[in-house]
Amino acid sequence: MVTLRSVPAGEPEPAGGPGDRLGRLLDHCARGDHAAFEQVYDSMAGPVLGIATTVVRNRALAEEVAQEVLVEVWRTASRYEPERGSARGWILTIAHRRAVDRVRREQAGSDREERAARRDDERPYDHVADEVEANVEREQVRRCLDSLTGLQRESIALAYYDGYTYREVAQLLHAPLGTVKTRLRDGLARLRDCMGVGR
Repeated sequence: MVTLRSVPAGEPEPAGGPGDRLGRLLDHCARGDHAAFEQVYDSMAGPVLGIATTVVRNRALAEEVAQEVLVEVWRTASRYEPERGSARGWILTIAHRRAVDRVRREQAGSDREERAARRDDERPYDHVADEVEANVEREQVRRCLDSLTGLQRESIALAYYDGYTYREVAQLLHAPLGTVKTRLRDGLARLRDCMGVGR
C-alpha cells in the first residue's frame, strides 16, 4: 500500500528534462524496479494529489484517489508510450480520470441514497425483497455477459468496468478502433436484448 507523504523539493532534473527522466523511470518500474517507483512517487505524488484535490474537493477522498493513481502507475507502467506524450502528462491524465470517476461514484451513491430515502417515505422498506431483486439482477447480468463473444465481453469489461476510453481499449487489445467500436456496439445491443431493456 502506498502511503502519501510530503514530497521534498526535488533535485535538479538531468539534461533530458523531467519527462525524459520520468519516462526512463517508468520503463524501470515496468520491470519491477521498486527504487525507480520511489523516484516516480517522489516526483509525482504532489502533482497527483493536487489534481485529485482540485477535482474531488475533499482532502480525504483526494488522498485515496492519489493512492489509487500511484498504485495504478506502478501496475501499468508498461503501458506508457513515450511517443504519445510525456510521462508526467500520462500520469496526470490517469489522476484526472480517476478523480472524475470518484466524483461520479460519490454523486451516484448520493443519488441512490436520496432515491432510497424517498422510497422509504413512500412505502415500508422490504430488505428481503430488495436483496432478492439485487441477486436476481446480478445473476441476469452475469448470464447475459456470458452470452457475449469473448471479444465483446473483454471490450465491454475494459470500457465500462475498468473505465478505459475506446481508443485505450483498442490499444490494449491491439485492435483497430473501428473494430473495437463495433464489438462494443454489438455487445451492448446483445446485452440490452438479453436484459429486456427497452421492451
